[in-house]
Amino acid sequence: MPELPEVETVRRGLTPAMEGEVIERADVNRPDLRWPFPERMAERLTGARVQRLGRRSKYILADLDTGETLLIHLGMSGRMTVSGDPLGQFVHDHPMPEKHDHVVFHMANGARVTFNDPRRFGAMDLLPTATAAEHKLLSVLGPEPLGNDFHEQHLVDSFRGKNTPVKSALLDQGIVAGLGNIYVCEALFRAGISPRRKAGKISAARVATLVPIIRQVLSDAIDAGGSSLKDFRQADGELGYFQHSFDVYGREDEPCRTPGCGGTVTRITQSGRSSFYCPQCQR
Repeated sequence: MPELPEVETVRRGLTPAMEGEVIERADVNRPDLRWPFPERMAERLTGARVQRLGRRSKYILADLDTGETLLIHLGMSGRMTVSGDPLGQFVHDHPMPEKHDHVVFHMANGARVTFNDPRRFGAMDLLPTATAAEHKLLSVLGPEPLGNDFHEQHLVDSFRGKNTPVKSALLDQGIVAGLGNIYVCEALFRAGISPRRKAGKISAARVATLVPIIRQVLSDAIDAGGSSLKDFRQADGELGYFQHSFDVYGREDEPCRTPGCGGTVTRITQSGRSSFYCPQCQR
């Protein structure tokens, strides 16, 4: 499932085609994805201007001049691609429609934005902009890891007394929003912290070091266009490249990249998910 860097990469790719532009027509080609689309979604989107294209955790949020916000979740295989942008930032020719093109936005500037989702785990909803933060999917989220509310004291306070592994604590969307399996593994490696360690047993000083490390891992991934493991594509259809920079994720039985370590990357299962780490230098 795309994590924060992948969703942010898509948001940035969509911005020149959608932000400030009018949705001339919206085609909704099925009644639902993970859950039913809101009533009259195509009608409510058609003619609306996208005032701002934002992101909260793993959700893309398009604020419309109608007073509603379109919430988009890519799910496991969802892709949003742009074609025909008159600014010349994307391929000009519109591709032929595909079987899983479930929602298509025809922009007044000539761009076409297509939401394609073969596995249909993605989702869309329309909610009042004024109360968007109260939506059931958004109200439970912790601070954004790249925002000012995510700081050392917040993480120290959140970990205090926690008996769960630090890997599980960082995946808790109520503690920090948008982190997923890949980037937690990478951040813990850079911090030299074992994913097995109990969050509440890590010293405050070591917990505090995680904040800038998490920020840097996410920034590096965004700069690389995210990670393409299976289905992910950027808005222009290109792959992300951060997977070529993984230190531990997916590198089971390969040598640790820490100079002088001599250890080997190990994979364990935690809460049904694979954790990759070096037992030699992650303590």
